[in-house]
Amino acid sequence: MRRRPPLKLVLLLAAVLFVVAVLGVGLLRAATYHAPVVSSSRPPAIGPAVGEVGRCGSVPAAAPRQLRGMWLTTVLNLDFPARPGESEAQIKAEYEKWLDLAVAQNHNAIFVHVRPSGDAFWPSQYAPWSEWLTGKRDGRSPGWDPMAFMVSEAHARNLEFHAWFNPFRGTQPGPDGPGASFAKLAPTNPLLKHKDWAIAYPTGRTARFYYDPGNPSAREYVEDSILEAVQKYDVDGVHFDDFFYPYPEKGQDFPDNASFAKWGAGKSRANWRRANIDTFMREMDQRIKQLKPWVKFGVSPFGIWRNSSTDPAGSPTNGLESYDAQYADTRKWVKEGWLDYIVPQLYWQIGFAKADYAKLLPWWSKVVQGTGVQLYIGEADYRVGEPGAWSDPSQLVKQMTLDGKYPAVLGQVHYSATQVRQNKLGAVTRYRDKFYGTPALVPVMKRLPAAPPGAPRLVSAHRGTRGVLDLQTRAGDGAAATSWALYRVDGAAAKLVATGRAGSAVADPAPPAGDAVYCLSGLDRSGNEGPLSEPFTADAP
Repeated sequence: MRRRPPLKLVLLLAAVLFVVAVLGVGLLRAATYHAPVVSSSRPPAIGPAVGEVGRCGSVPAAAPRQLRGMWLTTVLNLDFPARPGESEAQIKAEYEKWLDLAVAQNHNAIFVHVRPSGDAFWPSQYAPWSEWLTGKRDGRSPGWDPMAFMVSEAHARNLEFHAWFNPFRGTQPGPDGPGASFAKLAPTNPLLKHKDWAIAYPTGRTARFYYDPGNPSAREYVEDSILEAVQKYDVDGVHFDDFFYPYPEKGQDFPDNASFAKWGAGKSRANWRRANIDTFMREMDQRIKQLKPWVKFGVSPFGIWRNSSTDPAGSPTNGLESYDAQYADTRKWVKEGWLDYIVPQLYWQIGFAKADYAKLLPWWSKVVQGTGVQLYIGEADYRVGEPGAWSDPSQLVKQMTLDGKYPAVLGQVHYSATQVRQNKLGAVTRYRDKFYGTPALVPVMKRLPAAPPGAPRLVSAHRGTRGVLDLQTRAGDGAAATSWALYRVDGAAAKLVATGRAGSAVADPAPPAGDAVYCLSGLDRSGNEGPLSEPFTADAP
């Protein structure tokens, strides 16, 4: 039996009807206005298909797949922190500004120097605290964990965090670093306990200590020190640059006679050194994957493996060869599949006689073909403004245009963050507008574990005061998403308009003035995308 409504409620409803009749619906809406909440009250505008991978209803969902990043250098405080010995609050504020720069550039990864010279930007059992962080060479803790903060803040902005290590560098040359003096090392430096691991090279004022790659114990220590960071932190990648055996100094050879005599096993010196680095790379790949199979392993080597005049398999170049000078057989590492990605440093202009960007690019593209190893290009933002070809602000645009002609090229990493921020000659703005104008998803790495999540749901929308359209969501079934991708229908396709980490607010930062149709997807840790949500229509305000 239904109860009759109370007399007060009847009188209130009568008053409302009177206002509507006399003043009109428009004035009533104005008097009771709130920011509109939009639900999926009317049928989707684009067909019946729901929950398909790569489709928003009946139209394809198009998202660029491209790795975009920059190197953030800590050694000598070249990029970050601005000065050694800053406070925790200063360092955190600076780092957040670097991440904000990456987001503004529509990057999706950052490569942070966490072991520049036998030191650490985290509380390590294997290495002393970095003096570029603490301002002191005493090994004492700054009282907080920079690595945990850096990884967390990168992920909050949906940036991959690639921890960048210089494996065998033990110290920085004087006068800024301790050079090759045991007396100047931090008390906690392991080289004080294992002096047989250390090799000083070269002689003179630029001397520094290296961990001897030919000493199995030293090599294992370097591996362990890197894997400690992988174990303790939620990093997305382990990244090395071009320092293995040191670049040669004229008239001086790396003084590893003792270890060669002990472990050379009848090989030539050069082949033995290459075998040491090969062993290190193979073991690093195996141990990373055993520990965390989803963590990517990559290297950014010197751009020339070998010249074709030396080796028919080499590139049409005439410069220093990393195979012979640093004993880094980068081509072999790719062919053997010991890497997940490679970022050759192609720091020369188009048309440079010794090393032409336009000739090295197809060579590297051919090297990775059929290997499953992803190719990104190391771009020389730091050279912009130099005399000659680099005085042309479009040099990087020309190079990245060439990148686009080779399907094997799946992205770029820019050296370094300071130059990206400085934007000399407007060069960064030029390539940002042309190539990074919209968000991009990281390329799928098929060799990594895959667990794409189920289709999420878009349930309502709210237009904020600053023009942003906030969307409320519900998670899909199956595996949990690591991140999300938001698509908006534009003509015959749905285009990517925003991305974010799982748990962060889903929003379109620049919605159109009229109605808009959206779909949302979830992605797993390796970038595999699940089916998209049912299309959701957000009405015009």
